[in-house]
Amino acid sequence: MGKQEFIQIVNTNRGIIRSLCKAYYTGTEDQKDAFQDVVLQLWKSFDSFRGESAVKTWIYSVSLKTILTGIRKRKKSVLTEPVEHQHTYVSTSGADDNIELLAIILKSLQEMDKAILLLRLEGYRNKEIAEMLSLSPTNISTRFNRLKTELKKKFNNKPHATKQS
Repeated sequence: MGKQEFIQIVNTNRGIIRSLCKAYYTGTEDQKDAFQDVVLQLWKSFDSFRGESAVKTWIYSVSLKTILTGIRKRKKSVLTEPVEHQHTYVSTSGADDNIELLAIILKSLQEMDKAILLLRLEGYRNKEIAEMLSLSPTNISTRFNRLKTELKKKFNNKPHATKQS
């Protein structure tokens, strides 16, 4: 596999990489830096990609590992408030509101939980997620069940809009 094939793969899947960078970094410059780090790591591991998994799965795996490693190294301690303490009030009346709510929820999660949720939303199963994140399928299942419970609590505790006269 050559340089042209790599460029085509990155161009075809740049949306995946960008969305992961946006999920983990709020600043545009941090997102750009993370994107470059991911592409560099993809290039470094390109020769070792054997095609045993789909290209998209490989992209997710390398991207998440690179981003999570970068976060651990930087440890800039970005403080995020839990969803129930957010000062942003979101109604759930439309698709845009749901996307905004999902973004708030993702920002409130720890890195590994965020990765698990994003991969589940993409349709990956526990076994596939476990391989991508170098965890056991049991660990993924346990974490996902805890995450579902936590999110249910947050949604059940969120303030409901009150009618004004």
